[in-house]
Amino acid sequence: MILEHIQFDLFEKKIFEKIVLTPPLKMQEMMQNEACFMYMINGEQEINSSIEHWRLNSKEAVLMKCGLHFSEWLATAASDKCETIVVHLYHDVLKKIYEKELPGFIFNSAPVINETRSDKIVNDELIYHYIASMQFYFNNPTLVSDDLLVLKLKELILLLTKTENAASIQHLFAKLFTPREYTFKEVVDAHVTSNLSIEEMAQLTNLSVSSFKREFKKIFFDSPAHYIKSKRVERAAEMLLLSDKRISDIAFECGFNDQAHFSKSFQIKYGVTPSQFRMNQKNKSLT
Repeated sequence: MILEHIQFDLFEKKIFEKIVLTPPLKMQEMMQNEACFMYMINGEQEINSSIEHWRLNSKEAVLMKCGLHFSEWLATAASDKCETIVVHLYHDVLKKIYEKELPGFIFNSAPVINETRSDKIVNDELIYHYIASMQFYFNNPTLVSDDLLVLKLKELILLLTKTENAASIQHLFAKLFTPREYTFKEVVDAHVTSNLSIEEMAQLTNLSVSSFKREFKKIFFDSPAHYIKSKRVERAAEMLLLSDKRISDIAFECGFNDQAHFSKSFQIKYGVTPSQFRMNQKNKSLT
């Protein structure tokens, strides 16, 4: 449930917004000719776009390319609410606010080798203090004007190019507004261990569920449900061997929201429970 939603508009478009909500909550967003900067003030969030997946914790941010994505705010023991600030970066708005002083890296048409559509920013002091300044304006909206919003938008872009991620962010800005169509297989491979449903995967490929299933069968020679479950269990088996994470955490990271369902699926494939599998492998390594 959304507890608070404040937004500031510029040139009749939503630019800055602050959202406070009680998790869990899942939303679908479509950004057309738009990029997005999202900062997690408090809580945890998972984001899935066409071929990328991010998990944001408190004080982490991501700069994302335009397109369809799913945002899911997660319930955790650490907090009973999630709080985030979002800045929408529109191609036409950036052109207006920069006029003759347009930074070359934003609209540089030169080809970029790196195909990254996003960059995650973790615990950066510059961004942390910027967000604190935006919090002040969200708490005092009467102080906000169009001139101030222009300054804050320019400030964010400048700060992003001064972070530890500066080089990759400049490359990302150069192509933020250049659409790129991804193949069916790229989308499926990117999300096979995410917690997206088949219906949501179908939306990311711009297909109906029935068309998605037909295309899936042609490419993977299997049904989506069986193939995806098998891949998720295989990934969980790898994590059981390579990490000391709790089994419940591994199940969630591999796309299983129900640990009992995960354990049953795992036992069907490997003949033992996840805990037995981990123990057996540890015993083998000792002999």
